[in-house]
Amino acid sequence: MSTDPRLDRLAETAIRVGLGLAPGQELVMTAPVEALPLARLITEHAYKAGASLVTTLLSDDVSALARYKYGREESFDTASGWLFEGMAAAFRNNAARLAIVGDDPTLLSGQNVEHVSRANRARSKAYRPALELISSSAINWTIVAASTPAWAKAVFPDDAPDAAVAKLWDAIFKASRVDNDDPVAAWAAHNKTLHARCDFMNGHRFASLHFRGPGTDLKVGLADGHAWMGGASPAKNGIMCNANIPTEEVFTTPHMLRTEGYVAASKPLAHQGTLIRDIRVRFENGNIVEAHASTGEEVLNRMIGTDEGARRLGEVALVPHANPIGQTGILFLNTLFDENAACHIALGQAYAQCFENPNLPEDELTRRGANRSLIHVDWMIGNAETDLDGIKPDGAVVPLMRQGAWV
Repeated sequence: MSTDPRLDRLAETAIRVGLGLAPGQELVMTAPVEALPLARLITEHAYKAGASLVTTLLSDDVSALARYKYGREESFDTASGWLFEGMAAAFRNNAARLAIVGDDPTLLSGQNVEHVSRANRARSKAYRPALELISSSAINWTIVAASTPAWAKAVFPDDAPDAAVAKLWDAIFKASRVDNDDPVAAWAAHNKTLHARCDFMNGHRFASLHFRGPGTDLKVGLADGHAWMGGASPAKNGIMCNANIPTEEVFTTPHMLRTEGYVAASKPLAHQGTLIRDIRVRFENGNIVEAHASTGEEVLNRMIGTDEGARRLGEVALVPHANPIGQTGILFLNTLFDENAACHIALGQAYAQCFENPNLPEDELTRRGANRSLIHVDWMIGNAETDLDGIKPDGAVVPLMRQGAWV
């Protein structure tokens, strides 16, 4: 695979399109050890683009699992705060952030749910200073994916290991728009389409959105002074970047107190090593007051119990059903891909940049309805039967989607 020209194009796309890495800028990259060939190519392209230093932090699923098998009881409340403080310091000094994802989505399945929840809570608290710099777009950042044996096996369980890895790579390359000779041009055209959709939504200044579909009748009130985003956008350091490779969404910030009704997930959610199926929740005054799932309900309830903001929305995103990722019919068991296959909502932390004024202070963001939380978990609510209306401040209704397609 290391000789496949698409892998090199993905690495170049990560630097040129995803990050827009500037000459003299540092890069902090995280990756699973199985993604080392891609990480090395990204490092090469980063230095070609003028990076002053590339620092790569590798993770290992086997070592991560050992913690839950052999760790002492008190160890699950521990996190590498020193590491995250260092990452935050790098970001404050304008280092770019790149994450390669490809972890085993079933790694922690069968492990003690309480231990997993405690460890994730500890990590979220320690990571908060760095995460706030990312979620506020203080720096340019992006996420790309690498096919790994464990992930491929989870997605294609009936295929031989090598065949599964190859099929997942093919899907990643296609979704990331690197299965052609000029992915940079392909991304420029795609970004133009997403920007036009954002302009349309921002021009209407909707007060709320109304989703209807199987098991869903949900009104999502939007934050005061919200702005729609999608595709490439400038970080606060002035560098244009695509935060997700791939991406098909336009998204904005809901008002944390103005979501009402009920909603059913259209796809399972892979979270903390558990596949949560058939999520159904009901909102009142912006808060989840009922939450159910056919499998993984305990994990779901622990997630929304993380903190006060975990029961409220931090993002709403619109994706047409007929998009390249959704059309594959693959359940990727990875949010980077699955969220871009369908309309989705996210529980937890809001994106501070999704406002007409992206430089609002924290207290003003809260006043306008932006949610705060240690988590940000996306899950999918759209499908081929989804209807969506935009509701203006005067109550006027504008049809936006019918049967999953833009009107």
